[in-house]
Amino acid sequence: MVSILRLLRNQKSIQCRYFEDTQLQSKLVTIDESHAGQRIDNFLVNQLKGVPHSRIYRALRKGEVRVNKGRVQAVYKLRLGDIVRLPPLRVSENADKTPKPSARLVEYLKNSIIFENNDFMILNKPAGLAVHGGSDVACGLIEAFRFIRPDIKNLSLAHRLDRETSGCLLLAKNRVTLLAFQELQKAHEIEKIYSLLVAGIWTHGKKHVTLSLLKNKLQGGERMVVADEDGKPSETLFEPVKFFDDATLLHAKLITGRTHQIRVHVAHCGHPIIGDEKYGERAINKKFAEKFKTKRLFLHAEKLAFCLQGEKFSFHAPMPFCE
Repeated sequence: MVSILRLLRNQKSIQCRYFEDTQLQSKLVTIDESHAGQRIDNFLVNQLKGVPHSRIYRALRKGEVRVNKGRVQAVYKLRLGDIVRLPPLRVSENADKTPKPSARLVEYLKNSIIFENNDFMILNKPAGLAVHGGSDVACGLIEAFRFIRPDIKNLSLAHRLDRETSGCLLLAKNRVTLLAFQELQKAHEIEKIYSLLVAGIWTHGKKHVTLSLLKNKLQGGERMVVADEDGKPSETLFEPVKFFDDATLLHAKLITGRTHQIRVHVAHCGHPIIGDEKYGERAINKKFAEKFKTKRLFLHAEKLAFCLQGEKFSFHAPMPFCE
């Protein structure tokens, strides 16, 4: 099988396109239960496929978009029965925005589906693939799946995994499921178990790590999380699974879900995750990259379990290392 990292390197050169919206008349949309509570800007992004985000926000500022015949701010939350006027926005034929993944990446992602029903799908996300596009990512996972499955009109990320992390990821197929899953997350009613390979011999046994974490932005926009008393509380339960000569396989159970939480917690304990270029050590990463003949972050979301609409679900993504 072609490696996912090779596919992603090829992906950088892929040209993405926008297709012109030839609709000449404004469109009125009445908000139903599936969109009630959603921010107007996010609603417009879904409704106006192929239109640049900058153009959507300009339409809001200029009053081209109306709700109940009045202007609204981008943060306005839609209500049941609202009538939204969608303007006939045009896009240049040469605009280059709509993500279009390569045929090989499409096939790879199709094979990554662990489970699917009418409300959501569970994927085994590969390491190295961002969950959504950005300034340096032409096509993220969610854009790729929207291309693969155009029949699903409201496909959304229900949660996130770092670009470097592999494993269980849930995509909601409707807004009701999206909101329900997010409520479960807020109530800490989702079981998330990660497998990780850390440098050195873990001597802490079963350890409950609690730290206040603060997000910082470095010059250039890169995010860095540090332990700081002014930060937000975070908790992880760690348990050693297997010991090697110079590394330890751990299981981590998330209690909270802060940015880079597991990575910062083990680094704080003196055992950074192997392959972590942000919180790890370069010499250690180089040593293990040569040893394993691969360069990746050894962090994998192995298990995702929850109860949704009275039904219990539990999913497992096979661990791609230390098997």
